[in-house]
Amino acid sequence: MLSAMSEPRPPRIAIFDSGIGGLTVAAAIHATLPGANLRYLGDTARLPYGSKSAETVSRYALQASRALLGDDGADALVVACNTASSCALPALEAEFDLPVLGVIGPGARRAVASVAPGSLVGVIGTERTIASGAYGHAIAAIAPNLAVSACATPLLVALAEEGFFAGPLVDAALDAYLDPWLGGEPPAKLGALVLGCTHFPVLATAIAAWLSRRGMPNVALVDSAQAIAEELAMRFPAARTGRGAVELLATDGLDRFRRVGSRFFPLDNARLQLVDL
Repeated sequence: MLSAMSEPRPPRIAIFDSGIGGLTVAAAIHATLPGANLRYLGDTARLPYGSKSAETVSRYALQASRALLGDDGADALVVACNTASSCALPALEAEFDLPVLGVIGPGARRAVASVAPGSLVGVIGTERTIASGAYGHAIAAIAPNLAVSACATPLLVALAEEGFFAGPLVDAALDAYLDPWLGGEPPAKLGALVLGCTHFPVLATAIAAWLSRRGMPNVALVDSAQAIAEELAMRFPAARTGRGAVELLATDGLDRFRRVGSRFFPLDNARLQLVDL
């Protein structure tokens, strides 16, 4: 009886994104911490965040996070959106009395650990993430002498959501974005490429193949989803085993969320619900 009463409660991890891409973060957390209870909200009614102002993104992030946490709260809030992580973390940390983790810090730390001194770290992401310089600032705080170059690649988001993870369309988009950007850099100088949008891990195989064809087969692809999952595992080691519940919320287009989201996260055993902010 006493043993049953003292059984620890599974950690509750709330995950917020502007839409569906953050499900790659949810998938990484679920795989690493299967014993945690996950609650995910995709603000699909107001995506994309990547082309909006920092003030608007912060306001949306606060509204969505309030709805996500509700009355029950959580043990940690994960901002599974690079755009919101780049500009909304201070407002979220001031609003909520719980750990708030963005994806940029873990991604930056992994990028620094992945390259040799003198290498170049590349970053691809949405227009807002790239314009913020968030990855450059985060990397400079760890390794001030490490060179960082960034490129906005918004079309890759649409391709990922439509299920084009490889093939001629993806290759054409990579040609259009990466050839002009990397053309002036010696191939050997690029040591790591940060996938600075949560949609991009599903394109990792195609991106790696593209880099290999351009003579850069050893570039480390940095996935913030796995990096943040491992940081959460350090906070909640007991959740590495077990079977937690998964609840998925969206603010619009539940049918599309189900169809597209299944490409990023197994939805079979998750509770799916439409919410109004």
